[in-house]
Amino acid sequence: MSNTPRTPAGRPGPGGGAGHHPGRGPVVKPKDWKSTARRLWSYFGHERGLLAFVFGMVVVDSVIMLSAPYLIGVSIDAMAQGKGQVDFGRTQIALAALLVSYITDGALTFAQGWMMAGVSQRMVKRLRHSLFAKVQKLPLRFFDSRPHGELMSRLSNDIDNVSTTVAQALVQVMTGSVAIAGSLIMMLVLSPALTLASLITVPAVVLLTRTIARRTGPLFKEQQVHLGRLNGHVEETISGIHIVKAFNREDKVMAEFEAVNEELRKVGTRALIRSGLLMPVMNVISNVGFAAIAIVGGWLAVKSWITIGVIASFLSYSRQFVRPLNDLANTFNLLQSGLAGAERVFEVLDEQEEPADVPLAKVLSSPAGHVVFNQVSFGYRPDVPILRDISFDVPAGSSIALVGPTGAGKTTIVNLLTRFYDATSGSITIDGQDVKEYTMDSLRRSFGIVLQDTYLFSGTIKDNIRYGKPEATDEQIREAAAMANADPFIRRLPAGYDTVLSENGGNLSQGQRQLLAIARVILSKPSILILDEATSSIDTRTELHIQDALLQIMKGRTTFIIAHRLNTIRNADRIMVIDHGEIVEHGSHDELIRKEGMYYRMFMNQFRNLEGAAG
Repeated sequence: MSNTPRTPAGRPGPGGGAGHHPGRGPVVKPKDWKSTARRLWSYFGHERGLLAFVFGMVVVDSVIMLSAPYLIGVSIDAMAQGKGQVDFGRTQIALAALLVSYITDGALTFAQGWMMAGVSQRMVKRLRHSLFAKVQKLPLRFFDSRPHGELMSRLSNDIDNVSTTVAQALVQVMTGSVAIAGSLIMMLVLSPALTLASLITVPAVVLLTRTIARRTGPLFKEQQVHLGRLNGHVEETISGIHIVKAFNREDKVMAEFEAVNEELRKVGTRALIRSGLLMPVMNVISNVGFAAIAIVGGWLAVKSWITIGVIASFLSYSRQFVRPLNDLANTFNLLQSGLAGAERVFEVLDEQEEPADVPLAKVLSSPAGHVVFNQVSFGYRPDVPILRDISFDVPAGSSIALVGPTGAGKTTIVNLLTRFYDATSGSITIDGQDVKEYTMDSLRRSFGIVLQDTYLFSGTIKDNIRYGKPEATDEQIREAAAMANADPFIRRLPAGYDTVLSENGGNLSQGQRQLLAIARVILSKPSILILDEATSSIDTRTELHIQDALLQIMKGRTTFIIAHRLNTIRNADRIMVIDHGEIVEHGSHDELIRKEGMYYRMFMNQFRNLEGAAG
């Protein structure tokens, strides 16, 4: 299929949904963090074995580093035996062991970082793949109600946050947890009394962390929401930069950007300030703990209940105990941001997909094209009906034109036929079978669509024409381009059919893009053809050539033609006039002219306008 449908009247356009207005809208409250973490864990897959190995390395590394304070204490005691005697042998052994432990720690830390980099990137690759695959399965209703840039933010910024969290925070959590547990055990072994003195600060640390986390969690989530809005605004502005400049709206666009940017700055500042309070306060609490250890330790040393080496070891262990608490508190902010990003990704993954094929769905292969609408009603929104009990019968191989004022429901009929949307009530059949009973893939392969707003992908002209039929040969591509009257302008390009197009064919004119879209449909040779203002962007002379090409491919094919220029549909087998979601007239061109109804008035108005323009 050549294009995606444009947004008709009554449908929520991009950014029309609740909460998507730049700079305002409800703040999305954070959901269950535990549930998000569990879902994220499922994406590790076979990496869990490697994570277990990394955790084993963390344990070994932590045990090695836990020996360092003990060795320091042994060295001090060996040099403080009294009477100026120093046990050099004991000191040398302790210092050598201390050097080996530091070197081993450096090697294990590097290995952990190297392995976790691979684990995080592979896991995020799977998550990114799941999200992009989900996007392909979402209905058009989802895209019509959300800014595209906001969705792109979830594919990029939110995924990057998850990647950073996995690569950095996970190792810090494992290392910190083992270090805290190991240090506590060693502290208890050395001196229960000093351990009790050092633990007086732990309740304050826990309370502080929970309080700040409760306040920063929603802010990090809100920050991601505003970042998505900012990306949506940027994407929309860049995509429509020609319109922005044509209507001299640069200042207005800049003002809107500044408003969204300011909201992001405010939320980001509040999140950083509140999370930034954690480390300074934690340092104060840590210093209080060290002071308590020094006072109690000094008193115990005076009583000769412990040695100076034990006090030195204990201070080192207390640092190893408190520092991971600080690191975990700081890491918690990173976890908050990463889980907020994961939560937004899972929101998309939880969206309802296009309806699945019914059991025993049939494959629509080479249909004759007999289409019947039977009392079909539909509205893009429940409170705004677009079609009201539409019924008509299109014989196989015939052409039917849909005309009427903008927003009458013409494009909606096509959207229901191709199952971009499903009818609210009534039935639509092709060759006597309800369209819902065909496989979605075979149904849409049976259609060829040329829309007024065509879309071309980055790549060569040859690739764009071949889009609907990947196996087509170069000769078939040239034949299709020739039928669409695109071959002459393509050959004039420096690289011909190998000319690389920019995004949406920005280096071609609108008419040239339309010719390529028509060539794309001609090449695919669909069973049912849909032309939605297919020649509206083409000059009158070229349109005559295109009409001849379209007449050739329309032969033997059921064709739906949507047109506002009524002179282009005079040869249609039947014309249906749609107004306010209902068929008000139908018949051939001559029959409708004789009726002198709505079609007659529309045709005469256009005819007089053409005469006036010619005069």
